[in-house]
Amino acid sequence: MILVTGATGALGTLIAKRLADRDDTVLGTREPRRFEAPLPVRRIDFDDPDTLITGFQGVDVLLMISAGYGEDDTVIARHGSAIDAAQKAGVGHVVYTSLTADGDHLPYALPHRWTERRLQQSAMGWTILRNGLYAELLAWLAAPSEDGRITAPLGKGRLAAVARADLADAAVRVTVEAAAHAGHIYELVGEQAIGGTDLAHAHGPHVAYEPETLAQARSRIAASGAKPFQVPMLVGTYSAIAAGFMSRTGGDLRQLLGREPRSALAAALA
Repeated sequence: MILVTGATGALGTLIAKRLADRDDTVLGTREPRRFEAPLPVRRIDFDDPDTLITGFQGVDVLLMISAGYGEDDTVIARHGSAIDAAQKAGVGHVVYTSLTADGDHLPYALPHRWTERRLQQSAMGWTILRNGLYAELLAWLAAPSEDGRITAPLGKGRLAAVARADLADAAVRVTVEAAAHAGHIYELVGEQAIGGTDLAHAHGPHVAYEPETLAQARSRIAASGAKPFQVPMLVGTYSAIAAGFMSRTGGDLRQLLGREPRSALAAALA
């Protein structure tokens, strides 16, 4: 049996759709009563260990989508509980959606690396998918205003963004063929690095890119009603892109997909 956690999240929803015709797959979510799906649904709440012990019963392959919404200690506690419960339930293999290696400069990298290490120390089989940042995230971070300005502290930096749909396709392939991918760490970044100027040009001649400072972005984000932990996460993402640490393209995405990846720029515009 395959179990997919985080099935109501953006990535999890895409994965669930791709697995909808399988009779060996179960979806996990905090609120199964509010989730309509053609597949069986179990209550899986990383903040409630009791749901993990029962929820992981009979699972052969666990696709563990990162529960990264929170402070580092919160995320580590969630992932630790999930891995402990998976071992106790006899799960044979865990596929984990981690963060690209170049993302070590991002504020939220530490829980991902902790989880990778914890999996590698476990008695279970494992595969790590080091996902690049979504093209859709970049579109949100650098969205045009009503007056046609993209205001973001990206400088001249670019992001090797990846379409979320491609990451879903890669995760599905690895999960259904888990044994063939045991012990592998895959770098899943895009093949096209895009920045603020690229986005502005793609939107058309009525849109201009106007870089702002990180201090300006921090004030803007804090005033938007973001939660305290979100402010450094978002500012740190801008900073890493602007400094050129997130622009390296290539990796294993094309190999896993067996085709050319989707255009990151097209995914961002969509």
